[in-house]
Amino acid sequence: MSGEVTVVVITRGRRQELAAALTRLEQLPERPGVVVVDNGSSDGTVAMVRRDFPAVRLLALGTNLGAAGRNAGAALCTTPFVAFCDDDTWWSPGSLDRAASLLRRHPRIAVVTARIVVEPSGATDAISDEMGRSPLPRPPGLPGSPLLSFLAGASVVRRRAFLGCGGFNPLLVIGGEEELLGTDLADAGWDMAYVPDIEVHHRASTQRDPHLRRRQGIRNTLWYTWLRRASRPAAARSISLLAGLPRDRHSARALLEAVGGIGWVAASRREVGADVEAGLRLLDADHARSEARRYVS
Repeated sequence: MSGEVTVVVITRGRRQELAAALTRLEQLPERPGVVVVDNGSSDGTVAMVRRDFPAVRLLALGTNLGAAGRNAGAALCTTPFVAFCDDDTWWSPGSLDRAASLLRRHPRIAVVTARIVVEPSGATDAISDEMGRSPLPRPPGLPGSPLLSFLAGASVVRRRAFLGCGGFNPLLVIGGEEELLGTDLADAGWDMAYVPDIEVHHRASTQRDPHLRRRQGIRNTLWYTWLRRASRPAAARSISLLAGLPRDRHSARALLEAVGGIGWVAASRREVGADVEAGLRLLDADHARSEARRYVS
């Protein structure tokens, strides 16, 4: 099945971690094709990939598109399925074959999300446990647990569905970018599933700015909420989010950035259908209680 899945890796400024991830991808029994999308690295990443991984298809953007770099990578692929991978994650042997098999057997599934194994402990990530407890009704025959969003660095997508719904919005850059696309996929009639016997390993990079990620996550959640939710649940979710935020300058800056986007959010606002909104309301309480979704840094 190696001809069915291409792995798309986005990276920026993590040359050594990317090299380790690509080495693991080369060792997979599925032997998938790999596309690396470099979001404007300045640490020699591009030269390293060209020198050490000649079989990898490299797209050097020269600028940072964030999560939207995955759109560019998926557009280069010719396989029906695309597995996303970050430079600090890697797929378990056999998982890509299992995901491709599920997607072939279930033509209405757009996304299969894997169980995240936290390294070096080997524990299951709390967000995976949360997805496994999904309160959403399960469509007949759906494998795993039903979802209305997904985790990009741990998912295999149906390329046609992903690109057909526009991929990741470039204005979100990165941080919770999956919610908007997941909602649009569901509104277009696609299913998404969390399947725990498909695995991704994650060893969190030390080269990250947690305060920037928190700011973008808060801003993007507010933007997404008002882009797609009906007014009453959008207001309720916004109030719940704001009540749980740390009272510091990073939260304040996130709110300023969110307010700065009111114009484009209002112009792009489109409420989802009643069935999708009903599912989102079921998830609201889970999200409010979630320890894995707290905006802290």
